[in-house]
Amino acid sequence: MQAGKTVFPCAIGRGGISTNKREGDGATPLAAMRILSGYFRNDQFPGGRRTRLAMAPIGPDLGWCEVPDDRNYNRPVKIPYGASHERMKRDDRLYDVCLVLDWNLAPRRRGRGSAIFFHLARPGFTPTQGCVAVTARTMARLLPLLSDRTVVKVVR
Repeated sequence: MQAGKTVFPCAIGRGGISTNKREGDGATPLAAMRILSGYFRNDQFPGGRRTRLAMAPIGPDLGWCEVPDDRNYNRPVKIPYGASHERMKRDDRLYDVCLVLDWNLAPRRRGRGSAIFFHLARPGFTPTQGCVAVTARTMARLLPLLSDRTVVKVVR
């Protein structure tokens, strides 16, 4: 990942980079995606508010719907929720800071991928499910520089 002239290591999807993103393929979309807003866990990442982005705390009832036929596909939902969803308050801490990218949000296209986020990486930068991920240290360094005008551009 490059921010200005600085290069940071990052993880991308296990399916590589795709021009034809599909739900469940594990690919990161080949796209320029604007950062819209974000979520953070104040108990794990208190610096989550140190940004110009609109940030909301992650509570135990925050989920993200991943079922293409559901009316809330690729939207935040309150859990428990009837359709399959991601739990945002994760034990692995990947979403201690989780920024929402504008992939497949407006308009939403059924089956074109959901929950494409910019979040924290696993140790060793193992692949994501299609997101872009960096270390907590890198995220803390970048957050104060980000706004809703920031674009994450995924290229080959």
